[in-house]
Amino acid sequence: MNDTVPPPALAFRGAAADSSVIREALALTARPEVISFAGGLPASDLIDTEGIRAAYDHVLTSAPHRALQYSLTEGDPALREAVAGRLLRGGLAARPDDLLVTTGSQQALSLLTSVLLKPGDTVLVEDPTYLAALQCFVRAGVRAVPVPTDSEGIDVDALPRLLAEHRPKAVYLVPTFQNPTGHTMPADRRAALARLAARHGFWIVEDDPYGELRFRGEHVPWIAKLPEAADRTVLLGSFSKILAPGMRLGWLHAPAEVHRACAVAKQSLDLHTSAVDQAAAARYLAEADMDAHLARCREVYAERCAVLLDALAGALPAGSRCSHPDGGMFVWVRLPDEYDAMELLPRAVEQDVAFVPGAPFFAADGDRATLRLSFAAHDPVVIAKGVARLAPLFD
Repeated sequence: MNDTVPPPALAFRGAAADSSVIREALALTARPEVISFAGGLPASDLIDTEGIRAAYDHVLTSAPHRALQYSLTEGDPALREAVAGRLLRGGLAARPDDLLVTTGSQQALSLLTSVLLKPGDTVLVEDPTYLAALQCFVRAGVRAVPVPTDSEGIDVDALPRLLAEHRPKAVYLVPTFQNPTGHTMPADRRAALARLAARHGFWIVEDDPYGELRFRGEHVPWIAKLPEAADRTVLLGSFSKILAPGMRLGWLHAPAEVHRACAVAKQSLDLHTSAVDQAAAARYLAEADMDAHLARCREVYAERCAVLLDALAGALPAGSRCSHPDGGMFVWVRLPDEYDAMELLPRAVEQDVAFVPGAPFFAADGDRATLRLSFAAHDPVVIAKGVARLAPLFD
């Protein structure tokens, strides 16, 4: 007789099917024969490995005990100073004390979810939106309600009805070079959103991992900069797309009460983000020509985006639509109604090419005729070859 009692079931709340799409897509990038447009990976050939190595060498030579010791939960003071300086140049009145360094901006989003939202609360999101944000909200027991979007982001005219109906605690959005669509929200819509936040009293979570990768058009000011929203907007940023994702460095800029709450929550999770990685990033920003590095990234991404769009124009079925981003890393494709990107993906993998189906990016009913392609990781020759492998799927 076996009297062993099994342990309790897992309490994890997650969208397993949607998560597996991203896991499998990222796994494909490790197979050299597959041309993957799936992962949101920056170009490896643009990572300044020599400059980053020199930064690590410096901090491990000049101050090894400081770099390898416990550090402040809020983050390395030199790194926060450097981030604040870059934000000031972009027009945001930022101070180092307004910043919290996080282990990637994904941790910043998780921290915000824990301090701004309770199980059962509602957050409004773009439709479609960043998949990992949806997963974060699901795990926290938060209800994500989609807001209609077009090529200029959230439809602010639809917001008053949704605000009255759902009374959300927050609006989460990626307004610049959005993931997955690549769309950018213009200044007038940002201002309208800020006015609504002031009138209705909700938080704005402005996720901006791609803003410094603009290769066309003019900079659009952050929502966090607008007077109506300054006291209720949290701006998230990341070094993953502009420095190196393996360093796992992100940050949030927040009003004082949110900053304090997130710092307390982070302290209980991991105490602080890696001290040596922060010190190396601070050294790199102090010594390297970051503007020249970003200019090179923008030039390369502009070319790769153009090559992808040109190739898609000759490969996609009649009636397809593509986004035409002014920066970032993604092109969003809407196929004719009869196509299902989820069903196309296994056939694409058989042709040694991959993409991410669009349906998981929707908070409600997913549009199965959509897909996301990243142009960042491959040179123009490989991009053209990859699209040529996709073309037979649409015959």
